[in-house]
Amino acid sequence: MTKRLKFPPKSAFFTAVRQRVDAHFAETGKHKHANIAMWVKTLIFLGGFFGCYAVVISGVLPSLAMLGCAVLLGMFSAFVGFNICHDAIHGSFSANKHVNKALGMVFNLLGASPYIWNISHNGVHHTFTNIPGHDEDLVIAPGLIRIEEDDPKRKIQRFQHWYAFPLYGLASLSWVFRKDFMKIFQKKIGQVTVKHPAKEYFNLFASKGLYYFLFIVLPLLVLNITWWQFIIGFVALHLAQGLTMGLVFQLAHVVEETDFPDANTSGTMEEAWAEHQMRTTANFSSDCRMAAFFLGGLNRQIEHHLFPKVCHIHYAEIGKIVKQTAQEYGLPYIESPTFFSAMRSHYRVLKKFAREANASKVNYKAA
Repeated sequence: MTKRLKFPPKSAFFTAVRQRVDAHFAETGKHKHANIAMWVKTLIFLGGFFGCYAVVISGVLPSLAMLGCAVLLGMFSAFVGFNICHDAIHGSFSANKHVNKALGMVFNLLGASPYIWNISHNGVHHTFTNIPGHDEDLVIAPGLIRIEEDDPKRKIQRFQHWYAFPLYGLASLSWVFRKDFMKIFQKKIGQVTVKHPAKEYFNLFASKGLYYFLFIVLPLLVLNITWWQFIIGFVALHLAQGLTMGLVFQLAHVVEETDFPDANTSGTMEEAWAEHQMRTTANFSSDCRMAAFFLGGLNRQIEHHLFPKVCHIHYAEIGKIVKQTAQEYGLPYIESPTFFSAMRSHYRVLKKFAREANASKVNYKAA
């Protein structure tokens, strides 16, 4: 992969915060990977995921209860992704790469490719966070949702603060049927040139085939339901999964205080990578144990972006170090006290750009 943008190499802030975090683990005798609490979480979420699937595929419940179980399965799918697969694909779950690979493969059962995710999320998003034209995680619904100044204006965006949240619910369906296929045939992801090994094309189609069998073919074969009942249940599952995933990402990067910086004319960012992360990433519900439990520490995106190789179970501990160090170096530490305050902030961003679209009476980008 060839990366065009460059960051200034030196970061006194990152040197200091990394030394302090390393010292914390050395002094406490803890390691940076999963502990017993993390393994308990893993068993809970995997048990919930496979348990819900087993109940749904058994057909033992009445139709309405089956629908509720499908929604619950969608939510557990998101929680498995947050808590297990995300850490595993980053290599932070375990010091053993085989454990990480095995747990990362569970991502296939959520309808997504761990290989494509590793490139687009770990490689591109974590490097070029919130940089227009580079961070493809910003591309939510092209033309429909505008969240940064370089996006073209369209008339429909006048209403985006009303329809954005339902659209987030479609993220999982897009992942299952479109996103991974599209990316593996792209020559670039963002502005990063990619060349995929031949085996990854086979792996992608084989894993998608397995998912389609388990979540489409098998239910239609074994359940005593009509085709339209299946579609309702399948869509409900993915709306729950997609909305859960979509909201967490938006609240971490698209709130009022986060920046969307671009490179200068020479293709170099103004600030070093770590400082860039502090201006483009936000926390929410930092002190909420329930949020940390269900969201896999992704409510602490600042710590995750600075230390993606540290298991999320430790983010609360190192968060105090990161916040103090940021204050010492005059850097922002963006956080919303609650999930709902972060959601209100994101809503205001959507509404701001909706007003801009409404104010622009001419020169709309053709749909």
